[in-house]
Amino acid sequence: MIRHMRVFTLAALMLACQAPASTPAAPADATADIAAMNSKFGAAVTAKDAAAIAALYAEDAVLLPPNAPAVKGRAAIQAYWQAFLDSGVTNGTLTSSEVTNTDTDATEVGTWVIKAPDGSVADNGKYIVWWKKGANGWQFHRDIFNSDRPAAPAAPAAPAK
Repeated sequence: MIRHMRVFTLAALMLACQAPASTPAAPADATADIAAMNSKFGAAVTAKDAAAIAALYAEDAVLLPPNAPAVKGRAAIQAYWQAFLDSGVTNGTLTSSEVTNTDTDATEVGTWVIKAPDGSVADNGKYIVWWKKGANGWQFHRDIFNSDRPAAPAAPAAPAK
């Protein structure tokens, strides 16, 4: 009986060693695709085309701008970006520093710069985007950004009467 157990154990070990280790294929790197989307974003800012900016967002996207409530859905995001473009911005650049992705999700960390009509830097900061890939390719799913510049000081309180 002990001999049979040894033979069985040896056979099981041999089978385990021969079983191929299956490793899932790594997802395609999304860095170039996301850089292309960021270029489209910049071109749309330069063209003052809020509809083109909004088209880069998923229908159920959420924009999380600084000092404002969350902006939910593509139509509201378009309205947000239209107001932003109407403020006089003439150029916007997004630059990735890190992209990590699966086949359907990506996380991007980067920096942004916006310019005033005279070409000076109006503001700059950093962002994180959670991208989703669907039938329309990669789209902004969640987008949060903030400025590297100090916050404006609070207005003084009105004197008590």
